[in-house]
Amino acid sequence: MTDGTGGSVTSVTVRIAGEEYVIRSAVDPDYTRDCAREVDRRIREVREMTGLAEAHKAPILVALALTDEVSRLRAELEGVRKEVSSRATNLLRRMEVELDGSPSSPPEDRVRVDSGE
Repeated sequence: MTDGTGGSVTSVTVRIAGEEYVIRSAVDPDYTRDCAREVDRRIREVREMTGLAEAHKAPILVALALTDEVSRLRAELEGVRKEVSSRATNLLRRMEVELDGSPSSPPEDRVRVDSGE
């Protein structure tokens, strides 16, 4: 089976919080297993820390924690991208001044850091 882009879809059986799930995905099965292990670990951790008896609440708390982590990392990544872009622009300006005596055009028009989106 393919994923619509030519990639092959495989099925992987994983166990999360004592339940088996069959995950169909085009990513490496080992990656899927690693992700499932991390989710399972976090659910166990939340249950141990909070003493939750209700099994359905731990995955929700884990989902919220993971969403928070992703949001913070995205913001951090955006800050790093801006810093890299700024440094590249400043470096280009300095190089142009050293080579030509003055910048030929605004570096922002020529230097761009791909945001990956």
